[in-house]
Amino acid sequence: MKRTRGLNRNFNHTLKAIFKGAATTVIGRAEDDPIYRHYLGLLDGGTKPNLTMLTIARQIASIVLAVWRTKEVYDPQRLESAARRD
Repeated sequence: MKRTRGLNRNFNHTLKAIFKGAATTVIGRAEDDPIYRHYLGLLDGGTKPNLTMLTIARQIASIVLAVWRTKEVYDPQRLESAARRD
């Protein structure tokens, strides 16, 4: 089986729309959230807006998966700490 990077024709369109919608919400309404600050940092670094939106959607998907796996409560301060370490 050939492995592909990212989505292929069989991806779940509903989940993709959900995460893109979540990214749109964060970008439009959550200026005090570390994910929004990450978005601004990507734009300031020269990342194209469409790729920035995709990156934020992927970050949200990753956070959701991690919270689901660990059963921990989402803590935005952990993102701030991780960003400072990078």
